[in-house]
Amino acid sequence: MDLKNFHHMHNPSKEEMVRGLIDQLDAYIAHYHGGRVEFVSLEEDTLTVRMGGACEKCPLQVSTLRGWVEGTLHQFFPEIKNVVNAES
Repeated sequence: MDLKNFHHMHNPSKEEMVRGLIDQLDAYIAHYHGGRVEFVSLEEDTLTVRMGGACEKCPLQVSTLRGWVEGTLHQFFPEIKNVVNAES
């Protein structure tokens, strides 16, 4: 995702850009693993998501949350320090 060009074209808020990134991660995780990741909220330096689908009871959920979601997020938004999973 080219966030720089997206930003110049639409002038989205930080929350909109984070939602867009989470939507792309959700599509990837759903397609390849049957899991889901949904944006819940962004408050200061904490992003809350909800893991679902195959991720809901998977023993590798924490690895997916930390590795894919948090790892990818930090590449684009290093100022977001915490990524947490909302309780279902």
